[in-house]
Amino acid sequence: MSRRLDLIVKGGICLTPSGRERLDIGVMEGRIVELGDLSGRAAPHVFNAGGLHVLPGVIDSQVHFREPGFPHKEDIESGSRAAVLGGVTTFFDMPNTQPLTIDEAALRDKLRRAQGRSWCNYAFYIGGCADNADHLAYLERLPGCAGIKIFMGSSTGDLLAADDETLRRILRSGRRRVTVHAEDESRLQERKQIVLASKDVRDHSAWRDVTTALQATQRILRLAQEVGRLLHILHISTAEEMELLAQWRHLATAEVLPQHLTLHAPECYEVLGTLAQMNPPIREIAHQQALWRAVAEGIVDTIGSDHAPHTREEKRQPYPSSPSGMPGVQTLLPLLLNHHVNGKLSLERLVDLTSAGPARVFGVSRKGRIAVGYDADFSVVDLKEKRALHHEDMASQSGWTPFDGYEVTGWPKATIVCGSIVMQDDEVADIPAGRPVSFVGNPAVGEVRHD
Repeated sequence: MSRRLDLIVKGGICLTPSGRERLDIGVMEGRIVELGDLSGRAAPHVFNAGGLHVLPGVIDSQVHFREPGFPHKEDIESGSRAAVLGGVTTFFDMPNTQPLTIDEAALRDKLRRAQGRSWCNYAFYIGGCADNADHLAYLERLPGCAGIKIFMGSSTGDLLAADDETLRRILRSGRRRVTVHAEDESRLQERKQIVLASKDVRDHSAWRDVTTALQATQRILRLAQEVGRLLHILHISTAEEMELLAQWRHLATAEVLPQHLTLHAPECYEVLGTLAQMNPPIREIAHQQALWRAVAEGIVDTIGSDHAPHTREEKRQPYPSSPSGMPGVQTLLPLLLNHHVNGKLSLERLVDLTSAGPARVFGVSRKGRIAVGYDADFSVVDLKEKRALHHEDMASQSGWTPFDGYEVTGWPKATIVCGSIVMQDDEVADIPAGRPVSFVGNPAVGEVRHD
């Protein structure tokens, strides 16, 4: 007797571990239960994916949804709505909120806030700092925790771990891979006079220069080697760091961003002004070319958005008082699909960087591939549809994108989260379907108490 199916995704070109295959996907209770020809089978919900490509759900492993503390910039509802409009099925949210996510109570508060309000799946980082360094081995294993995040250089928020002894304490506590924002704080303070004097956003990459990034990456690699801890270095922006990380594959994985792969200095600052301001900064085209080489050579493991929204009014403040960061969760997949269409990366590599790669790096359970037994998370895309990105189409509270007017080929047509169609043809469903993410070795997410 055939099993009952809740959803059939029919006739799409699916990116499976075996390659591209035109097949049907049978879903029951949020999981993939059958792959193949499901002609003649019935289900309450059938999604016709004919002419479309079905990708494993995109995991954006670096977003700042600003809740709690800064709801005028973003919150979990609006950020996750933007995510599913962009084809993202899972996000990992950063800890530099207010209050900081540095203890169990703050993590549980975020999980409560996400329950019933997040349109896609979710997990939250715990920030590593001097105050909680000795408790991180416990905190990193809490259900719903994406891992530990270190800020070595000051950026947005007050979470900072700059000295070697604090970093050692953090790295010694726990076993999961530690995620790192690597900029050297002492060098940032030494060089800040450059921009205080010039007040010119074009000097942003001179202040936060290559050496600022490289020194921090060198330091954290040395300390991690000393204590035997794995790292994931975020938003790599320099050729020099990629050359270094190629020699440290036993210890560290690497992330790049669409911003660094798409924009370059000085043109971005001349056109966008402080809207192009982010940390680490957008750099010259030679660095962008080096990042693309690292993508091609397999040095890069993940691509995230570093969605870090501020209002346009905040970004209009005179530099360097203007905050760093730009929204990106809704444009992550369209930009990468456009790069695919333009020959920059294969669709298989795109899937590896946005689905399988994050699942592998962070030890995500049952996500990252289209396979029986895995969660039914799919990003369904049309590789031929042409669109232009516009401020007014962004669901983020911030209401803008640095890619306003940018034309792309390739567009997310549907986002399916745990077997629920949460976005179709630019329309979001009535009921959020997001669930907490489970990680290999952590307690079951269902054990989280929401009291």
